[in-house]
Amino acid sequence: MVRMLSRAASRFWLMAPAFAALTLQGAVAQERDRADVPDQYKWDLTAIYPSNDAWRSAKTRIEAGLPELKRFEGRLGSSATVLADAMDAIYGAQKELYRAYGYASLLADQDTREASSEAMRQEMVQIAAAFGAQVAYVEPEILGFAQGTVQRFVTAEPRLAPYRFYLEDIARRAPHTLSPGEEKILADVGPLAGSPSDVYNILSNADFPYPVVTLSDGTEVRITQANYGLYRASANRRDRESVMSAFFGALGSFGRTLGTTMNGSVQKALFFAKARHHDSSLESTLNGPNIPVSVYTRLVDGVNRHLPSFHRYLQLRKRMLGVDELHYYDLYAPLVSSVELTYTPDEAIGHIKAAMAPLGTEYVSVLDRAFKERWIDMFPTPGKRSGAYSQDAAFDVHPYMLMNYNGKYDDMSTLAHELGHTMQSYLSSRTQPYPMADYPTFVAEVASTFNESLLVDHMLTTLKDDDVRLSLLGSYLENIKGTVFRQTQFAEFELAMHEMAQKGQPITGAALDELYMGITKKYYGHDAGVTVVDDYVAHEWSYIPHFYRDFYVFQYATSFTASEALAQRVKAGEAGAVQRYLAFLSAGGSKYPIDLLRDAGVDMTTDEPLDLTIREMDRVMDEMEALLARR
Repeated sequence: MVRMLSRAASRFWLMAPAFAALTLQGAVAQERDRADVPDQYKWDLTAIYPSNDAWRSAKTRIEAGLPELKRFEGRLGSSATVLADAMDAIYGAQKELYRAYGYASLLADQDTREASSEAMRQEMVQIAAAFGAQVAYVEPEILGFAQGTVQRFVTAEPRLAPYRFYLEDIARRAPHTLSPGEEKILADVGPLAGSPSDVYNILSNADFPYPVVTLSDGTEVRITQANYGLYRASANRRDRESVMSAFFGALGSFGRTLGTTMNGSVQKALFFAKARHHDSSLESTLNGPNIPVSVYTRLVDGVNRHLPSFHRYLQLRKRMLGVDELHYYDLYAPLVSSVELTYTPDEAIGHIKAAMAPLGTEYVSVLDRAFKERWIDMFPTPGKRSGAYSQDAAFDVHPYMLMNYNGKYDDMSTLAHELGHTMQSYLSSRTQPYPMADYPTFVAEVASTFNESLLVDHMLTTLKDDDVRLSLLGSYLENIKGTVFRQTQFAEFELAMHEMAQKGQPITGAALDELYMGITKKYYGHDAGVTVVDDYVAHEWSYIPHFYRDFYVFQYATSFTASEALAQRVKAGEAGAVQRYLAFLSAGGSKYPIDLLRDAGVDMTTDEPLDLTIREMDRVMDEMEALLARR
């Protein structure tokens, strides 16, 4: 999913965009020219702007209106009416800025080779920085109000009701809010702060010299970001070893460059943490959504405690693949080679709608709209951004989804995943006013992984063949591997990387290789003989774009455990479970994320969600071992 730039209960300025797909999904083996893709499988951006000329006109209006936002400076505390006027003007400008940025970003991702589209996106980043500079006075000025002024103003002026949560949050963040001049400087840094991520995006998606591999059937293929996920899952063991070693080897040959871009991103985070008087980059990042640091460290500690269950899964994978020694390149091979689950887009849509039926007819009807009204860009085309995401920047329109659909079960699951994001964005935008519609990143992966869980459950009720059930149950375990264990592995690496910077240690490609390799060997039981982690795996960190979004990845794991708890209650028919879940999807950013999940029935400050997930994981492995015993 794409959390475009934080909206409600957040800083007013906009930071560089961050893209978050569950994984970098593989593309189809043969890309097709965009002109050859039927319109029904391409998103229709005219719902945002009818043309690039219309976008240009909107961009000019937004830019011209920015100086007007300064007219409230020094007057916010004069009356409730003035404060409401200021909030309406600033959030109104921000909403239009989001819309324009969203259009340019989607257009740029449609073909990363198109310089004019990327230029449009960069123009919006510059305007976003200017917007932030214009309104940098707001939070420091509100902090200067006499005690009780905010509460008095909100009571007196109904127009301030949508801003209540944001205004109260300002007081909470007071120790880390700077003077107006200092806030303006930080806002002006915005475009520069996004440079490491921008460089990585262009290098990895457009300019990188990806290797060509000759497969066992004699076919030569170039292994790119878009199709690496497909070829690493080959049923042919020699092919997947060749693909992984060539891909990571190519990344390793650019280790100095990629180490430098990563260092730039880490130093950026440290700069902002120090500027705002935080003890660490982690504390700085989690302070915004008011998440206790202990939630992060508890997750890492808890997953390390449950590594024996993960190693049990790896041993099960080794048994099912029939290999004497499990290697890292075996981790994505199909568990049941005789099962080839493939689905056309229409078949996938049918299964997803049936799986989501427990959530009600209104939920399913919006899914229909997404498919019929061209909210989705389905297939890979030359230059298209890899991966998958849902973007909700155009508040008054609807979310858009980017896919690289390959026809595999994993692609159908990814489609369900991104539709979860889309539905949460859609319901929040239709229920909450704009200032409170943007849900916190911490809960952003709950709806997506919830949908995946419902999809697996639906498929298991329709498919009775033992091999197919083994494949689907294995897919569930794969989700736990990729979302709980792998993302926490990333989180542990990321925290250690930022701690190195805080200690003044060099962040180089070689240093990151060594750090990543040690953590990966621990997670996959290399020294215990569970999985052989080959030397080239040390370069895998440079393949992960999420590291350019500070401390994002841990939220995949926490969201998975939260969604697992919620989904189990819905599937069990627990009274009120569906209503509480839909209320959560519609709550947007009206509360802090920990409170939103607590209202839904999950306490993320405890070990219970993770422990429950591991119990379900062990239950699934029990079932799979029973099926294997019947063979």
